[in-house]
Amino acid sequence: MTDQREITILTGDRPTGKLHLGHYIGSLVNRVALQEKYKQFIIIADVQALTDNWEHPEKLKKNILDVALDYLAVGIDPNKSTIFIQSMIPQIAELTMFYLNLVTVARLKRNPTVKNEIQQKGFGQTLPAGFFVYPVSQAADITIVKGNLVPVGEDQLPMIEQTNEIVRSFNRIYNCDVLVEAEALIPKFARLPGIDGQAKMGKSLGNAIYLSDPIDVLSEKVMSMYTDPGHLRVQDPGKVEGNVVFTYLDVFAPDSAEVAELKAHYQRGGLGDVKLKRRLIDILNTFLEPIRERRKQLEQDPEYVMNIIYEGTQKTLAVAENTMKEVRETMKLNYFHQ
Repeated sequence: MTDQREITILTGDRPTGKLHLGHYIGSLVNRVALQEKYKQFIIIADVQALTDNWEHPEKLKKNILDVALDYLAVGIDPNKSTIFIQSMIPQIAELTMFYLNLVTVARLKRNPTVKNEIQQKGFGQTLPAGFFVYPVSQAADITIVKGNLVPVGEDQLPMIEQTNEIVRSFNRIYNCDVLVEAEALIPKFARLPGIDGQAKMGKSLGNAIYLSDPIDVLSEKVMSMYTDPGHLRVQDPGKVEGNVVFTYLDVFAPDSAEVAELKAHYQRGGLGDVKLKRRLIDILNTFLEPIRERRKQLEQDPEYVMNIIYEGTQKTLAVAENTMKEVRETMKLNYFHQ
């Protein structure tokens, strides 16, 4: 891996609403730890959010504030991490346009992440060009700050691969080393299933537990969690595999020995789903309570939160312009330089 002093991390989220436990496990916990060691940029990817929400841009401002509130509530420190808004960095759009000349339509069609998302959203012939080329925009997001470490889930690995292909093409074509390749950092728990047992937790799927959920909402969601459909009576042996309650206990319970005993008890029979879920509610509430309280405090001063994003965006603008100055000079686009 790159020397510590040289590592720049880029990570971020689309502002589609409040963040959930899946976001925390997939990225937020890493960001809080990584900011203690490395230079970290966190992008609020509003342009990418518009690729499938173009008809409702008015949602973005509130969503940007919600995402930032969650960032700060979980422990992102603006003195250690730089939070910025994608659309406020015009150099990203400029770099994206240059990169589009280095990527073929055939290559974009082969990107498995894009193929899966196109299918999930049912675009068909209505596929927007902006959505189709968003891997190129992501490459610009990463390289504009010369990010060389990107925390992602396994489903996003094709994006990092495509970014590195673009970097190599650019450096080869223009005979330079201006751009740097990125390395993917896969978290220990890359994905948390939804409460309904689906492989992915998501707002659009209605199966998410949000970081800001109050205790009554949290309790209702946990009590509806998918367990073992064959575990009809308390005395019956139950299955641990595929049981969402145990998946969450594995991630959030502080005592692994307790979880092991709960699994053994459930498998031999005598442990009911209600009792098990109540234990999970206690564990999740203990975990979420300080996050909720910190978020409530921050909600009282939205101007303070937006100022943090503004300052981070201004800092990123300077970094982005330095990168673009190098790119333009390499491409011989500095027409008026003497």
